[in-house]
Amino acid sequence: MEDTARVAVVTGASSGIGEASARALAADGWHVIVGARRLDRLEALADEIGGEAYALDVTSDDSVKEFVSHLDRVDLLVNNAGGAKGLEPLVETTVEDWQWMYEVNVLGTVRMIQALLPKLHAAPENSGLIINMGSVAGWNVYEGGSGYNAAKHGVRVISRALRIEEHGVRVTELDPGRVATEEFSLNRFRGDQARAASVYDGELNLTAEDIAETVRWVASLPSHVNIDTMTIKPRTQS
Repeated sequence: MEDTARVAVVTGASSGIGEASARALAADGWHVIVGARRLDRLEALADEIGGEAYALDVTSDDSVKEFVSHLDRVDLLVNNAGGAKGLEPLVETTVEDWQWMYEVNVLGTVRMIQALLPKLHAAPENSGLIINMGSVAGWNVYEGGSGYNAAKHGVRVISRALRIEEHGVRVTELDPGRVATEEFSLNRFRGDQARAASVYDGELNLTAEDIAETVRWVASLPSHVNIDTMTIKPRTQS
């Protein structure tokens, strides 16, 4: 890596939007450091894009600390790690699923921001940037989505609080709508392939690459420009 290369950190980068974002940023000249729990997939990605890969579990303080110990410079943090569990009515949900969604989506985002903010402040010309991956679920409550709705609303609050409190670092919240990725619904429905596929069957869907292109564009803007929030949906999703 050249000393002048801009450095991007992408969490949840072993598949889906995270992987696609890492590829898009690398193609745009960023040196990309990817983190997730599945190190084998990360290392294959890093080899392909000329980046670096380190194991990362955003729900673990120790894992975040170990991950950050490998980093010198950071200009961009893409907080992409997240997920949903279940689609039951609120009264049928489990506290364990709520806790998992809160840990990954909310506290995982907080951990990464707190750990990397000093490095982002050190980026030249106040160019440090945090991109938090939100969701339309953080704005619009839907049946069976209560835990995920609450968690992604939490990401909204994090993003808005940072915009008020941290003017030395730019903060963007991206809120995708229906994105057909290989694992989001599969994880939500605990491995039920048929049920996961039915979410996207017969629908016009976004791809992970569509969201990655938005990440790439936001990251390409000059340091005096801050995109606060952006909602990205397929044409047929209201």
